[in-house]
Amino acid sequence: MLTTLSILTLLPDQRRWAFAQMGTAQRPLQRVPGLRFQKLLGSGAGGFGALPNLRRYGFMAVWESEEAAQEFFSRHPLWQQYRQRTSEIWTARLAPLKSHGLWDGVNPFDYETEAGTPDGPMMVLTRASIRWQKTPRFWRYVAPVSATVADAPGVRAAIGLGELPVVRQATISLWESQQAMQDYAYRSEKHKEVIRLTRQENWYGEELFARFRVLSTEGTWDGRTI
Repeated sequence: MLTTLSILTLLPDQRRWAFAQMGTAQRPLQRVPGLRFQKLLGSGAGGFGALPNLRRYGFMAVWESEEAAQEFFSRHPLWQQYRQRTSEIWTARLAPLKSHGLWDGVNPFDYETEAGTPDGPMMVLTRASIRWQKTPRFWRYVAPVSATVADAPGVRAAIGLGELPVVRQATISLWESQQAMQDYAYRSEKHKEVIRLTRQENWYGEELFARFRVLSTEGTWDGRTI
């Protein structure tokens, strides 16, 4: 099995088409051979804002095999449309190292892999369904802290993604190493405070945390080969 994450930057005149795909792409994606789990995700303005960035999207998927993933990215008509309508696409091949929690009632990353040691680049995913009544507190505390991740030592890239504005949110961060990630997680006082408030105030109806070894990447993200 294989997990992939793609970050897509649409051409300026493709905003309406890309936004429509959040709904219309679901049926063809459900019929893709070998695709076990998928989420087409919007992104926040400025990387982590509550308002959407209509030119940037994420696509996260879990595949039965590397062959199934390759077939989709090479030949599937939907992906070919994205290739024609984007200015850049960045895709990472990932192997889960640790995953706990649920995403729509399942843990899609709970499968055996030969991920090896966690040396080298790694990706962290935090995802949550926020309780409606808790959204003001979430956005007051979490969004500013999430934005600091992008500037943390050892971070190659970071972005806020989501299935629905405001209430179904995820943060993706790409780190140089596991040590760099742990240094931020355990030494950042703001980060530790948010974790404490999350538990104390029961902000989330559902949440998932996962770490991945980065097997390979291709393409560019903000013009950079990451």
